[in-house]
Amino acid sequence: MSITYRKLTEEDLDVFIRMRIAQLREEGAKEDVDLAEPLTEYYHRHLADGTFVSWLALDEGRIVGTSGMSFVEKPPYFSCPSGRIGLLSSMYTAPAYRRRGIAKELLRRVTEEARAYGCGTVQITASDMGVLLYTAFGFEKNGNFMQYKL
Repeated sequence: MSITYRKLTEEDLDVFIRMRIAQLREEGAKEDVDLAEPLTEYYHRHLADGTFVSWLALDEGRIVGTSGMSFVEKPPYFSCPSGRIGLLSSMYTAPAYRRRGIAKELLRRVTEEARAYGCGTVQITASDMGVLLYTAFGFEKNGNFMQYKL
């Protein structure tokens, strides 16, 4: 196994979106809408304007791991004076490739993208499976995270 890494391109979107949906299903998300079209529109738009970036892990040209970072801006606050935040998503490794350091390398690369963009912090809503990876990397739990569904 020789894993290589590169950034997501428009040509990768079909596979990337299939893997994103597989990830959501694996995490137990309630599948009450078809996400393929809204995801396609989102990724096309945000890849084009530079507010989404993804690194991929490939084995002989086949995508086996994904990452994603959306860049958003909020009013500056003390722990993030730039107001720029990276929202981590799409962290997924195909089951046969897990526990080999792929997710850690993808996380390293995509957080460097956030640093380069000027983000002061990176946030994620972690799956149970991901908590160990993110904690080992240096993420800290914020018990105040809440969500209001509209």
